Amino acid sequence: MAQPGIKRKTIARDISWLSFNARVLQEAADPTVPLRERIRFLGIFSNNLDEFFRVRVATLRRMIQFGSKANMHLENNPQQIIDEIQMIVLNQQGEFNRIWEEVMKELNLQKIYLRTEKELNAEQQQFVSNYFEEEVSSDVIPLMIENITEFPALRDKSIYLGVVMWKKESALKRKYALIEIPSRTLGRFTILPSPKPDENHIILLEDVIRFNLPEIFSYFGYDQYQSHIFKVTRDAEIDIDEDISTSIIQKLEKGIKNRRKGKPVRFVYDREMDPGLLEYLVRRLNLSKRDNLIPGGRIHNFRHFMDFPDQVFKEKRLRKKPFDHPLLTVRRVTDVIMEKDVLLNFPYHSFLPLIDLLREAAFDPDVSSIKITCYRLAPQSKIINALINAVRNGKEVTVMLELRARFEEEANLEWKERLEEEGAKVLVGIPNMKVHAKVCVIKKRTKDHNFFYYGFVSTGNLSERTAKVYADHCLLTSNQKIMADVNRIFNFLEQPKIGMNVLKECKAIIPSPFFVKREMIRLIDEEIKQARKKKPAYITLKMNSLSDEEMIQKLYEAARAGVQIKLIVRGIFCMLSENEKFRKPVKAISIVDEYLEHARVWVFHNKGKEKVYISSADWMVRNLEHRVEATCPIWHEELKQELIDILDIQLQDNVKARWLNNELDNEYVRTTKKKIRSQVETYSYLFNKTKTNRETGSH
Repeated sequence: MAQPGIKRKTIARDISWLSFNARVLQEAADPTVPLRERIRFLGIFSNNLDEFFRVRVATLRRMIQFGSKANMHLENNPQQIIDEIQMIVLNQQGEFNRIWEEVMKELNLQKIYLRTEKELNAEQQQFVSNYFEEEVSSDVIPLMIENITEFPALRDKSIYLGVVMWKKESALKRKYALIEIPSRTLGRFTILPSPKPDENHIILLEDVIRFNLPEIFSYFGYDQYQSHIFKVTRDAEIDIDEDISTSIIQKLEKGIKNRRKGKPVRFVYDREMDPGLLEYLVRRLNLSKRDNLIPGGRIHNFRHFMDFPDQVFKEKRLRKKPFDHPLLTVRRVTDVIMEKDVLLNFPYHSFLPLIDLLREAAFDPDVSSIKITCYRLAPQSKIINALINAVRNGKEVTVMLELRARFEEEANLEWKERLEEEGAKVLVGIPNMKVHAKVCVIKKRTKDHNFFYYGFVSTGNLSERTAKVYADHCLLTSNQKIMADVNRIFNFLEQPKIGMNVLKECKAIIPSPFFVKREMIRLIDEEIKQARKKKPAYITLKMNSLSDEEMIQKLYEAARAGVQIKLIVRGIFCMLSENEKFRKPVKAISIVDEYLEHARVWVFHNKGKEKVYISSADWMVRNLEHRVEATCPIWHEELKQELIDILDIQLQDNVKARWLNNELDNEYVRTTKKKIRSQVETYSYLFNKTKTNRETGSH
């Protein structure tokens, strides 16, 4: 990874991210993973890589172009990082192709066949002709690109069919055309009539179009066709300039439009593409080798394979359904959390109590207001429906809707419009700072006419869709100290001009920006003091990403002092976890499995009285210094122990855990002990607690 002779202090963020995506690819390669899930992981890998190029590679390019003038956190030697990215991605592409060939063989063994336009029997040919005529043809608009003065702006996330046409008797006179594959409207997969009842035959939309090329171009009289898939990945970063005369809404709308014309950062094409067509496309798109020209196979945009037809598989999907939290099965959610804190652990626990909490508030005559932050929402959001019903019932509803949640900007603009039409107050963010905290506070009148507050603090987004696959924690609480701090966060969001002083007043919640880093350093220093006194000292941290250099250096200091450090980091990991100067070895693992490990949980020994926190923040510069985040203490002893138990289960994983060593080579954790797959064990642990609570009737 590093150049010979150069001593690294940390691992480059983007290189570590590629190592994470390699872990996703490992899941696709694992023959013990169900076949449909292997296909899904190929789709996730492809989608992740697309986003990586849209955002990170585009950012590195900007660093090269603008240097110190760029308003961003600069990486050392961005050109070197881009060169290294190119090499790694080409190697990963080769591995991807190898895995896909394996998966195709497995599909065939299960009598599932992906047919090309050249592999159809007579009945299938007739079906494809009819399907094209009835469903596809109206969405296919070919462009004769040689006759167009201004080359069209090819859309990111789309795939294109480059077509070469000629007549047999005049092969040198070739014409080029371009067809955008309308997968957004029609989907990518069509199930064909099968010659045998126990077989399933599938054709991709581009192959439906390929089969019908003679029909599409019949006017020109060509009799020879070649066609090849390619795609362009564009810079997706939205520039929000500081022109205060322009509202953030106008800036975002303009930015979304400009994103469609962003500079190309990657051109992926079929390696069998006609050389003349390839040269023509590269020239007309103003591409160069530095624009990451990546040869691939026949199929691109594998992200669609996350939606591979489920009905062709004989075995049923094995994913277990979420179960109800034992305390929330009989009584109203509001009544329960008025008495005690409740910790929901998604996706094991059902997400419904969160929706029910808001529904109950919407109809409760004693509730006067609801304040909530929203970052990413489900397409048909029940959270939004509950909030709209609250407005209709006369409640004051304030929604902090972060419009700059990447790739959710358009959806969030639509939610803003709908909420405001209903009468909700919508906050849209703070200049130079995303709002990433996941908090809610509900104000309720008591019998003696005072006010009481309850709500929640979460590590994950308020999306009932992602709550089925994202592993997160959500604290439902009526603790007045915590709720007072949530109110302070909203005071800051509603009046950002009052500055950070209002956040400084928080007594329980540790807010970002700035305060989380300061408090975490203080807590690490306390563990260092104990270790230097030869007393027990440990830190266990779970998060998505660890890249903030100051925090990494502080962890190095703690490890050298003898603090026992255990890390569970799913994604970016820039720390060098192996060092002979560490008095105790750092245990660092990453778990990639069926569910996406999204939670942030931090535990400090604290002289035997553990401090446990859940947070919306990762230890990255952007989370600690440039975002509004909420880190919440867990005070209830049973809930603290529950989180510690879940972390302990994950630290014992020897099936889906990988070591995060200095080379980030993703070696699996393997021990001679019995096999422990942490997500399966966590499900059993929480389910058994539910069963025990029901049997004992404990509340």
